[in-house]
Amino acid sequence: MKLEPDAQMTDNVQLREGLDELCLHYQDILRLLGEDPTREGLIKTPLRVAKAMQVLTRGYTMDAHQVLRDALFKEDYSQMVIVKDIDFFSLCEHHMLPFYGKVHVAYIPNGYITGLSKIARVVDIFSHRLQVQERMTLQIKECIQETLHPLGVMVVVEARHMCMQMRGVEKQNSVTTTSDFSGAFNQAKTRQEFMNLIHNN
Repeated sequence: MKLEPDAQMTDNVQLREGLDELCLHYQDILRLLGEDPTREGLIKTPLRVAKAMQVLTRGYTMDAHQVLRDALFKEDYSQMVIVKDIDFFSLCEHHMLPFYGKVHVAYIPNGYITGLSKIARVVDIFSHRLQVQERMTLQIKECIQETLHPLGVMVVVEARHMCMQMRGVEKQNSVTTTSDFSGAFNQAKTRQEFMNLIHNN
């Protein structure tokens, strides 16, 4: 499958191969759940769900590294660059239920910067795959580190998980926080500066 470097992240995303097969599977799922997929309210549901799942997993067809490379600029700036409060939605790979929240990213340039919107695009690409929060955090950090080669990167993800809210322990107000960092952010003082900045409203 050809990777698209910066496809539009909208509901108008080009649908991929396998849509018809997905639709048939969802018809079977409805039957196995005890429903009648031929009744009026459900006739178009398998197709709607198949399209929705392709949209929600469109990150598999996109190259996050290329997104950053396409907007790489030489710049003599070596202070912290922060993009905070990046909204995201993803699907937990264990139950395929949503988890959602905010991502905060900081990096310290080492001769090159990237367009600020591209940081948010990287988050979109990795979140639009079946995920666990811990791996998504690591993937965002590694993508920025490997592409920009900055002096350091730090990523913090704060999320609510529907698999905890709707099933299992059914805890409605719990928030899961993960972080990963490299380079200059191995210093506690630098990490604390970042945390102070993202939580200072």
